[in-house]
Amino acid sequence: MDHQPKFFENLSGTGKAIGVLTSGGDAQGMNAAVRAVVRMGIYVKAKVYFVYEGYQGMVDGGDNIVEVSWESVSSILQVGGTVIGSARCKSFRTREGRLQAACNLVQRGITNLCVIGGDGSLTGANLFREEWSGLLEELAQKGKIDEEAVKKYAYLNIVGMVGSIDNDFCGTDMTIGTDSALHRIIEVVDAIMTTAQSHQRTFVLEVMGRHCGYLALVSALACGADWVFIPEYPPEEGWEDTMCVKLSENRARKKRLNIIIVAEGAIDCHNKPITSEKVKDLVVQRLGFDTRVTILGHVQRGGTPSAFDRILASRMGVEAVLALLEATPATPACVVSLSGNQAVRLPLMECVQMTQEVQKAMDEGRFVEAVRLRGRSFENNLNTYKLLSHKKPDAELPKTNFNVAVLNVGAPAAGMNAAVRAAVRVGITEGHKMFAVIDGFEGFAKGKIKEISWGDVGGWTGQGGSILGTKRTLPAKYLEKIADQMRTNNINALMVIGGFEAYLGLLELSAAREKYDEFCVPMVMVPATVSNNVPGSDFSIGADTALNTITDTCDRIKQSASGTKRRVFIIETMGGFCGYLANMGALAAGADAAYIFEEQFDIRELQANVEHLTEKMKTSIQRGLVLRNENCNENYTTDFIYQLYSEEGKGVFDCRKNVLGHMQQGGAPSPFDRNFGTKISAKAMQWISKKLKETYRKGKVFANTDDSVCLLGMRRRNLVFQPVAELKTETDFVHRIPKEQWWLKLRPLMKILAKYKTSYDVSDSGQLEHVAMHSPKEAETGAI
Repeated sequence: MDHQPKFFENLSGTGKAIGVLTSGGDAQGMNAAVRAVVRMGIYVKAKVYFVYEGYQGMVDGGDNIVEVSWESVSSILQVGGTVIGSARCKSFRTREGRLQAACNLVQRGITNLCVIGGDGSLTGANLFREEWSGLLEELAQKGKIDEEAVKKYAYLNIVGMVGSIDNDFCGTDMTIGTDSALHRIIEVVDAIMTTAQSHQRTFVLEVMGRHCGYLALVSALACGADWVFIPEYPPEEGWEDTMCVKLSENRARKKRLNIIIVAEGAIDCHNKPITSEKVKDLVVQRLGFDTRVTILGHVQRGGTPSAFDRILASRMGVEAVLALLEATPATPACVVSLSGNQAVRLPLMECVQMTQEVQKAMDEGRFVEAVRLRGRSFENNLNTYKLLSHKKPDAELPKTNFNVAVLNVGAPAAGMNAAVRAAVRVGITEGHKMFAVIDGFEGFAKGKIKEISWGDVGGWTGQGGSILGTKRTLPAKYLEKIADQMRTNNINALMVIGGFEAYLGLLELSAAREKYDEFCVPMVMVPATVSNNVPGSDFSIGADTALNTITDTCDRIKQSASGTKRRVFIIETMGGFCGYLANMGALAAGADAAYIFEEQFDIRELQANVEHLTEKMKTSIQRGLVLRNENCNENYTTDFIYQLYSEEGKGVFDCRKNVLGHMQQGGAPSPFDRNFGTKISAKAMQWISKKLKETYRKGKVFANTDDSVCLLGMRRRNLVFQPVAELKTETDFVHRIPKEQWWLKLRPLMKILAKYKTSYDVSDSGQLEHVAMHSPKEAETGAI
């Protein structure tokens, strides 16, 4: 099916009016969505209205429904909550209320609504849409509107975005606010761990999630909690004994603290609530441990949105406006959401029904079904958690007699340690002996290799950098010595966690197979680099943490300009030749421009940017932000751009520059990187086990085909193993980047939101998909 590419320039919003509202519980990132809807709407020449205080404002009308301008949404990107307010509204649940709301909208000519909220808010919107023509008829009969208006505004289009920290909506991988709520939880857990360590305490943490255990489950996975209680997966009968045995075993292994995470809606298998107090009393009575309860409460809804939520919400907001522009009377109300890293549209009611199915399954005690209905990523999280948190007694573990070595290669990236932990623990569970190599290939050549146990990697998930130590050295000059070490330690498989050097290293090792039999073993690479420049994967471990650092810093820098008038900041980011951090950082921080190597620019473009900023300074937004990738151009350096802007902007704005440097490689890993690192690494280890079985012949492992040296990467919606030999054609080796990069498609978004004229290919969006019920088999290949 070869369609003509579809460009959004050809879609016009002239004559259309869009109302945007936030409803239900607030969530971080809602403002980013509001900003994107407003700016995209104005960009396509539609009128855009704020509806303040959710449906209440729609019913009350008056000053609650106001037309807005481009500047109205300036500086809200980094603010948590929702600036247009949200309220629970009883009157909208009545027909009278909806009648009044319809009247208020028609008076302003609004027939397109963008609703940001949870499933309740979206169901309400759908009902409103179904009743619309009836409501207009009634208004005409009462003489509140004329017949002309009934014809002109005959149908209402609705597009929803899910804003909910619980991630409890089926059909979307992540709802707006979930990632930020995880950030809040993890910040608290990391802080509590240090005090628990000091006093040998047990902490019971209660997190939000009345009907959905996503936050509890993922935070348990991200901090290596000892036990987790969630509504979808109640513990078996006698869990009290099992849990206490587990806690005391951990203490016996010299672990000084225990963390137990409880979702507020946690239940046992008889549907009776399990509260944090109950868990605490149990631990105190049975084990006598010093135990404290911390209830996180509304902290989880607060604070600034994470980089992920800002980018997610900005993408969804733009997609929502596109969906409204293309809607016809026959189009069902849809939600825009994310699947993998792709924006999709789904019928709103299908998602709502599926979400209600989960609740029904839980009420009826069909818990296995409930987990399956939650979707692939939830199921994957649960399985990974079960795999990593409980060590089976040695007697129950299989014995394979295989030795597997794990090493870190390249520059440090936050999340590497989580990946090592997962690899070691899964390896031990599968019956292998696990070895850790210190200091990458260089350390390998020097014989820095030791066996590593289950307990050795406890508490590693939250640690930044690389505990094993990492070097950029490639193996080519040490082949002989590395082969010796492989033979001496009888290493049957290799797992390499690292960046572009790790990829080059595997290519070198597989090329050396002809000469050295020792390298004829399964090898797998897990991408970990802040630059996100590894071919074969859309994401790499560490990039999300770096992006958050850049975003936080940009927020602070923008704030520093709030007292001074008219200032432009030039900020240099890392990434080698890969513009991922600069481009996505610009999207998340609301920058005016981002210079990257992948999109060549010349002096005319620099000139145009300066003029654009000069125009901007005449409005009420009197500051600018420009990001520059460190290697985007060898002559247009950060200093050059700074001097050019300073000279050209004389008398209009002044300039400051900032080089962010190595702070982008440091810091504790973000929840996304911990989770991604843990899951991708566990999967890689399972692949190694499978390959070891396949290649074991006559008492030894022998693997020399291309498909025994793979890179495990995230591609669009799935995790895929790809032979490194096949990735060669996709790689630009000179600049150390993939030849094609998915995020370049998002480049126009940043320009649109910064008011530049640009072309934007929207061929990918627009097809309404259906909510897929996945089969249990599919969960294995599943999403992150």
